[in-house]
Amino acid sequence: MIYVALLHSIVLGGGKRVIMAELRAMAEGLGFRNCRTLVSTGNLVFEAEDSPAGDIERVLEEAFEQRFGKHVGIIVRSGADWLKLAAKNPFLSGNGADVCLRVMRAPLDGNAVGLLEKYRDREKIAIIDGDLWIDFGGKPSESRLLSVMTTKRLGIGTVRNANTVNGIAEMLR
Repeated sequence: MIYVALLHSIVLGGGKRVIMAELRAMAEGLGFRNCRTLVSTGNLVFEAEDSPAGDIERVLEEAFEQRFGKHVGIIVRSGADWLKLAAKNPFLSGNGADVCLRVMRAPLDGNAVGLLEKYRDREKIAIIDGDLWIDFGGKPSESRLLSVMTTKRLGIGTVRNANTVNGIAEMLR
């Protein structure tokens, strides 16, 4: 079965970052096959035996901490689930760098929309199947929403722009 794993952060501290070749080597050392990465932001596609995503997340997180000395949240989706997720982008007319997806470990509910609405200005937001899509309508770094989209407030998740979401989908096809 094909899976997608997204690292919450590739920053290890002290100016050090995870090198994608090292991430692929770690995954291969766990017995995962055909390990590939997209850009240098912690996007891993691989093949493994059919297992619950949570089990694979735990294995990857433990191996990551052992190898790199830091705990990093990792979100895993099956390849089929990723393709469905990418196809449900509600903001297809937006710029691929300005439209972002926060992929969640546990699905968001309507309460998250209420929280985000307080900080929304030009942005459009949608929760689809528990994941958060945002069209920032400009540079995401200039939005007040970023300061609210924390693990403490929303739960474990990680953000990718629509270009990356689509790039991973292309890798799966």
